[in-house]
This record gives sequence, structure tokens and C-alpha cells, in this order.
Amino acid sequence: MTRPVIGITLGDGDRPGYTSMRADYVRSVERSGALPLVLPTLAPEHAEAVLDRLDGLVLSGGVDVDPALYGRPRHPKLGRVDRERDAFELALTRHALRRDLPLLAVCRGQQVLNVAAGGTLIQDIPSELEGAVTHAAPGRRTRRSHPVEVVGASKLREILGAGPLSVNSFHHQAIDRLGEGLSVTGRCPEDGVIEAVEMKDRSFVLGVQWHPESFWKEPVSFQALFDAHSTASRVCCMVRSR
Repeated sequence: MTRPVIGITLGDGDRPGYTSMRADYVRSVERSGALPLVLPTLAPEHAEAVLDRLDGLVLSGGVDVDPALYGRPRHPKLGRVDRERDAFELALTRHALRRDLPLLAVCRGQQVLNVAAGGTLIQDIPSELEGAVTHAAPGRRTRRSHPVEVVGASKLREILGAGPLSVNSFHHQAIDRLGEGLSVTGRCPEDGVIEAVEMKDRSFVLGVQWHPESFWKEPVSFQALFDAHSTASRVCCMVRSR
């Protein structure tokens, strides 16, 4: 059986001029039966040519999204941004949505998806959301920090069950105003932060605010998310190869 090719966006390096990504993303995609292809940041005009070679796309985690891209001034607590990465990933996302290319968006990736759809972000949860739980939780990548309530009928519910889910959490930003066409399918019940979104008029567009890839070696994991994305990408691969 032909393996679908799934692109994974590269993250940000610790030093200027370097890019990096946790191998967890690659292993999770590989375990799903797909071939992972790591994507460096390119000029946005190359986005369509890149997508021509892919059957699915994973938007990985990383630094903050520049608020200028959704019409907001910078918050004092805004972290590091990467405008070149923002521009490339927004172009990838918008073209992928137009093509109905299967898309799985993780942490920052969910935020990029929301901005690509015209939404906005909370730039700093602790200072902007009174009573919020700690979402930038210290500790191991597999440390489960808070629950996620699965909301309504959704792919998320079909894939992971009715919940509640227990997830890890390494972010200080989150979705504020929801982008066009997106539906909320998961929330943190303790403070209402949006933890999962979908586009229900697409074959597979799903975003999660936690890091499911971190659990690929754990006995209780979120591998089913990558498996479902790979299945949708395989359908795209079969159509493309005709």
C-alpha cells in the first residue's frame, strides 16, 4: 500500500540561523503509516509548490504568532515571534484549506489555523484571562496538566472518545475570536480556554492546543489523532495518484 506523504513544519531553533523540531512529530507520523517530510521555512510564494508534493500537513508548535497579522497591538507579555515562519505557514494553511488537504494543527499550529481563517488570539493567558489555570506548565512533556472537555459531535469525539481528556500544556497564547468556518470541539472546563477546533465542511481539519505527539511512546497516547489524519491523507494520496 502506498504511504501518504505528510509535511511537518519545522520549529524555531535556539540560536539565530537554526531551525529545529522534536522528533516526536516525526515518530508519531511514521507510526501512523505515513512518510513524514520535514518542511523548512520558505518564502510564502513557494507554499503551493510544496503542497503539490504532499498528501497531508501537520502544523507544529513553536513561538508566538505576530499579532500584527490579526490586527492587534503587541501585548507586553508577547514572546518571541518569527515573521518569516508566520508568513510561510499562513500561506501553507490557506492553500491547504482551499485544496481540502488533510490538516492537523498542534499548539501554535492551532493558533496559525485560527489566524489563517480570520480569527484572533489571546496573547498572554495569565494576564488577559482572570482565573485561568496554568497552561504553560513546567515538567516532563508527558505530564498531564489539566482536563479537556470534548464539546458536541465532532471528529475529535469520534477519534478520542467523549472524554474528558487529560492533556499536557505548554502555551501562554490561545484562540480568542474564532476564525471563519471553525467550530470549537474542546475546552478546558476550568477556565474555558479553547483546546480543540475543527472545520466540519472539510474532509479533515483539526486543531488541538496540547501536544499529542509527546505521548508516542506512552501506553496511553493520542496516536489515534495521527492515525486518523494519516487515513484521510491516504485518501488524498490515492486521488492524487490516479
